[in-house]
Amino acid sequence: MEKVSILKNLLPMFGNTPLVKVIFKYKGEVKTIYAKYESINFSGSIKDRIAFAIMKNAYKNNLIKPEQPIVEVTSGNTGIAFTALARALGHEVKIIMPDWLSKERYDIIELYGGKVEKVSAAQGGFIGALRIAERYAQQEHYFYPDQFSNQTNVHAHESSTGPEILIQLLKQNLKPELFVAGVGTGGTVMGVSNYLKKMGIPCLCHPLEPSNSPTMSTGGKKIGSHRIQGVSDEFIPEITKLDTLESIISVDDGDSIIMAQKLNKIGLSVGISSGANFIGTLKKMEELGKNTTAVTIFCDNSFKYLSTALCKEEPVKEGFISTDVELLEFSFIR
Repeated sequence: MEKVSILKNLLPMFGNTPLVKVIFKYKGEVKTIYAKYESINFSGSIKDRIAFAIMKNAYKNNLIKPEQPIVEVTSGNTGIAFTALARALGHEVKIIMPDWLSKERYDIIELYGGKVEKVSAAQGGFIGALRIAERYAQQEHYFYPDQFSNQTNVHAHESSTGPEILIQLLKQNLKPELFVAGVGTGGTVMGVSNYLKKMGIPCLCHPLEPSNSPTMSTGGKKIGSHRIQGVSDEFIPEITKLDTLESIISVDDGDSIIMAQKLNKIGLSVGISSGANFIGTLKKMEELGKNTTAVTIFCDNSFKYLSTALCKEEPVKEGFISTDVELLEFSFIR
């Protein structure tokens, strides 16, 4: 079967995810946050959207050959997404990753048939991983999607995630007024922001990072250790245009972990970055001081975090937002 035909057959498994409406109390006041529930995508995360868009574009523009191997750098979800899709399309896959990520990430990629090459901090960490991938592309002629600089990443969210959010909210007689998303590549927040601007929707779109590693806030000068895997990967991605977005929101990784634990305990399987997005959205809602139609992303499920702090008791620190959140109920919007 031709690659394009395979992509067409797989299309129903990419995007068109529900919006989950989460009703909660914060310091005694009832509030609502809407979130795209991305774990039902093909390999279980929002990164399936960009993998599909990049592969489709590559075939359309003859950027990839039918049996050409693929190499990509990732902190997890994108590597899993590209491996699952590429194997379905008949490509060999090599994923370059730092060696400090959760065990489940490596195991899932290998289960799908990908080959993982781990890079230590001494070998350059994430920056070193990027250089290794570039060598595979230049010297061994691998197809290199390069999610951090590939504009198709942004276009994927501009053509799917953004429109889905708007349509789903319009069905509730609402329009998005606030959107918050953690920055791994920045494709999500850039794509949604671009789409809403084109549609004339005045929505505040904020990028999010861990306060433990304020890479964006310091212009790439300060990189710290944090536990929100999938965001703040040691540099500011090329496709993230901070001057086109609202201010950067910073959240503590421990606060994010507790929030993710609370979401899981009411039946919403989410990872740590989803907890971070919830906390960041609530933080901005409080700063605005008014009822706001607020939207964020629940990026993936909890299954890649079973060996991480998500499944351990997290100490509460002064100033945590999560401790004052009481989740009440949730419902899904198609």
